[in-house]
Amino acid sequence: MPFACIFVPDFPVEAVLRAEPELRSQAVAVLEGKPPLQKVFGVNEKARRAGIKPGMTKIQVEACTELALRTRSPLQETVAHAALLDCAQSFSPRIEDTASDTILLDLSGLESLFGSLPKIARDIARRTSDLGIEAHVATAFNPDTALFAARGFSGVTVVPEGKETERLGNLPLEALFPELTSPNPSEEAVHFLETFDLWGVRNLRALSALPEVALSERLGQPGVRLQQLARGAISRMLVPVEPPFIFEEAMELEYPLVLLEPLAFLLARMLDQLCLRLAARALAAQELRLQLELESGYHLAKEHSAPENTTDEGGTGIPARPGRVPAQQIEIEDASRASSLFVRTLHLPVPMLDSKVFLKLLQLDLKAHPPGAPIRRVHLSAEPAQARTIQGDLFLPPTPEPEKLELTLARIAGMVGEDKVGSMQLLDSHRPEAFRMQRFVPAAPEGQKEKLDSASCKAPVTGLRMFRPPLRATVTLRDGQPVHVACPKRKEVHGEILWIAGPWRSSGDWWAQDGWARDEWDIAVPSKADLALYRLVHDLLGGGWFVEGMYD
Repeated sequence: MPFACIFVPDFPVEAVLRAEPELRSQAVAVLEGKPPLQKVFGVNEKARRAGIKPGMTKIQVEACTELALRTRSPLQETVAHAALLDCAQSFSPRIEDTASDTILLDLSGLESLFGSLPKIARDIARRTSDLGIEAHVATAFNPDTALFAARGFSGVTVVPEGKETERLGNLPLEALFPELTSPNPSEEAVHFLETFDLWGVRNLRALSALPEVALSERLGQPGVRLQQLARGAISRMLVPVEPPFIFEEAMELEYPLVLLEPLAFLLARMLDQLCLRLAARALAAQELRLQLELESGYHLAKEHSAPENTTDEGGTGIPARPGRVPAQQIEIEDASRASSLFVRTLHLPVPMLDSKVFLKLLQLDLKAHPPGAPIRRVHLSAEPAQARTIQGDLFLPPTPEPEKLELTLARIAGMVGEDKVGSMQLLDSHRPEAFRMQRFVPAAPEGQKEKLDSASCKAPVTGLRMFRPPLRATVTLRDGQPVHVACPKRKEVHGEILWIAGPWRSSGDWWAQDGWARDEWDIAVPSKADLALYRLVHDLLGGGWFVEGMYD
């Protein structure tokens, strides 16, 4: 049963380099502790060659001018570990979360999908590198051997079945005790190493060659187990975990950001990593949430919300729901609650996976709603959703791509206002033309088109063509009924009313200041051809008479 191990050496440093890849060519040291008592917690290989070691004080290492110093970030380490889990989950459904820098994978039955073990190991290493983490990858036929090989050898290592003792033989005994790298190693590990050092045992090959009975007499069963681990003779099952579907990227800044351009540079890098993680799990983003921690002492931008009694965007006078933010083409909520927190949420109409589109949408939104204070920390998260599948139609023209349509709508909203872009939603009211603007969401393609009945296809269809604005008219009444109509702005609407139907009285919102009441008639007047049908309206609240439309 084959297994693979992903091991990240100098994990705290790798978490920093993942957020700042431009530092990979430099010597980097990660500090831990409170100033001025900060000490070196981790270093990369370049810093190690320069003589920098964990435990040195900040004052000692500041003399090295080529050394880049960064403070340890548990937040960035958590995000880097989540990226490792996403990488492992993209290859195997059974993974073990061994440590923050180590992941074990069960590769049983995956060779038919991904190829041979060497190819799988190379693909895992390539994907971790794409996610911004340089890791060692090893495969073997028991998990502990894969673990020791990944910790002991750099790059990609493949241990064939039956060759465990031979391949692990040159590793030092410290490979059996990963806890030695911690600041407080266990006393048992130190005792074993001191004992083996007195015996002249320096590597796993020497430990494997010791007589098993004599080793048991002197060190007991723990010593025998160490020998079996060195030989690669212990086989165990993984303790599988199910990583949560949480996709977050975070970055703690050394200095506050005050301009949008450097913030966009950081967001581009974070969005690239977020999209890579989503793609590794075959998912897309349905929602993006940007959270900015701001410098204290500054006044935040006011929260955007609709007042208690706002009218709809169509100008019909229908009051909107209290406290409701007018709908937009991209529904954006300002969820700022604390004095130092600024949150923006982008609800996407369809699941997307394009970092460039996401970046442009965030830029347009931040231009319209600036945070109002210097930024100290950036946190970006995505709500995952199943990626959409699209199949083109041979007989229909292609529709605009939702990604490009979202960008177009966002740009238009930046020019005319967010409450002026979207699609109209008819209100449940008898008031003519009552509507409100709502966020535009492309309709899903219909699975089947309904077939029209042949009789209904032949039936005449009458449509009312509305005049915008309605034509003011002069009406002559007889016994309360219109008998003559004239429109100064439309000469053909003039003459005796030959046929009339109505009136139909409607009213509403009488409890509000913008109540309405009107009588409607359908009328026929002479025309050059024969007769012309019109809609005649009388505003009972003093608005007068209008010809509202013409029947075709």
